[in-house]
Amino acid sequence: MNELENSRKIINDTDKKMAELFVTRMKAAEAIAAYKKERGLPVYDAERETALIRRNCELIDDPTIRSYYADFIAKTIGISRAYQNYLIKGARVAYCGVPGAFAYAAARRLFPQGEYVSFGSFAEAYGAVVSGDCESAVLPIENSSAGEVGEVCDLIFAGPLFINRTADLSVTQNLLTVKGAGVNAVKTVVSHPQALMQCSEFIKSKGYAAREFSNTALAAKYVSEQNDESLAAIGTAEAAELYGLDVAVPNVNKNKANTTRFAVLSRVENDGPGKTDDNFFIVFSVKNRAGALAGAINIIGKYGYNMRALHSRPSKDLPWQYYFYMECEGNVRTEDGKNMLSELSSYCEKLRLIGSYSSVR
Repeated sequence: MNELENSRKIINDTDKKMAELFVTRMKAAEAIAAYKKERGLPVYDAERETALIRRNCELIDDPTIRSYYADFIAKTIGISRAYQNYLIKGARVAYCGVPGAFAYAAARRLFPQGEYVSFGSFAEAYGAVVSGDCESAVLPIENSSAGEVGEVCDLIFAGPLFINRTADLSVTQNLLTVKGAGVNAVKTVVSHPQALMQCSEFIKSKGYAAREFSNTALAAKYVSEQNDESLAAIGTAEAAELYGLDVAVPNVNKNKANTTRFAVLSRVENDGPGKTDDNFFIVFSVKNRAGALAGAINIIGKYGYNMRALHSRPSKDLPWQYYFYMECEGNVRTEDGKNMLSELSSYCEKLRLIGSYSSVR
């Protein structure tokens, strides 16, 4: 064994011991979280954390290493604090939009006890999970009418997160009025242009005037603030609850089958022992040779997996090159699944199993 191999062995052995100690430390953090929750104490204790970092740094003799250790222990304390917050308040769930929007409704459905964190873009919500600021992100990946959500698919292909769950959310628009207002009192409805279009037949049948708004949830908030019986919004039941409005007429959109699929993305693959998920999601780019894509698709069928969807997206790095993402039915956590992925890699420049999961419907 040469010097490099020996050093790497020491690191591997040390990492194994540190993993065991990390679990011990986090179990102690669980007990602390329970104590703080029971007594209503705050998780963050600045004085305690400063003293802990100072005391631990005194254990390191080498001044150069000590400076790096200060950073290491500060980040460890931050991880412990995040874990305690998770245990006390529930998972921090990132979504793109505002409270009352459809993404917010999806986050609430998938994480009933979560802490929902709003972001202005898909990339920001995705990045919040990568950075550790949130445990999971709930993002739309496909709409039954409009197709795949390209920006989210690009993030999934290029980024490190995994899909662990999906849920289909029906797009149900409702007429939202101020408390006690009758339908006949309404003169004008406000909402996002797409929502107004989805409900155009209802709006026309009532003779309402329509005004565009930047977001369905913000439209509901606006109606609540105006407190004008002649003004109504088109939006979700969650928005009505959040902003104190009545659902005067439910389900006013003309397309009753409009559905958006949302995915839960997190840093760790949900691949525990004995998992029998019935779906999996892979992304790949094929080698530049004749028949590579057809060969890759044939391998999926060869091992008995049903391909539910195959989409292509242009590569961000190479012009006129494409990557593909595929959703399949079947449990990939089997010997056939391992063999399929191994054989598939011979046709691919890049191949990644994004997640194995069960759909929530």
